[in-house]
Amino acid sequence: MGLFTQVSAPFLEASPKAAVMRIGVGYDLHRLVSGRPLMLGGVKVPHDKGLLGHSDADVLIHAACDALLGAAGMGDIGRRFPDSDPAYKDIAGPKLLSQTVTMIKSKCFGVGNLDATIVAQEPKLAPYIPQMETVIAETIAIPVACINIKATTTEKIGVIGKGEAMAALCVALIQPT
Repeated sequence: MGLFTQVSAPFLEASPKAAVMRIGVGYDLHRLVSGRPLMLGGVKVPHDKGLLGHSDADVLIHAACDALLGAAGMGDIGRRFPDSDPAYKDIAGPKLLSQTVTMIKSKCFGVGNLDATIVAQEPKLAPYIPQMETVIAETIAIPVACINIKATTTEKIGVIGKGEAMAALCVALIQPT
């Protein structure tokens, strides 16, 4: 008998608490434009361009929100925080992340860890990553050691490589509380 034939139907219909751990993946990309601050991981990064979006367009936090919502089976950031809702106009990434964590806690989950990669040609982000990790850890209320952020370039290929956009990817592990 295979693994799935041994699992009873009630287990499959059980609450999320029946799962030991769950993972989710998030991705976000925004255009870079003049006249906006560059917010990444809740940190204002000095740069001549910022990310364009309805909110503060923090691609790192948006990817983290999507990863957490996905892991909890709660859809995505566009469904939960639509850009058609004026309540989210210029909202700071950490506020969205805090609301996302509240949502997953309502499903009896807590955050285990986040691992993320920012994809940007410039500016150099290494000096700001420790502060981003701290802001995110404090927002989620988990140890900073459970947050890992990396940055990479696209070797000047594509819209990111030309300095026209930035993206972020995130994997989240959640576990029953």
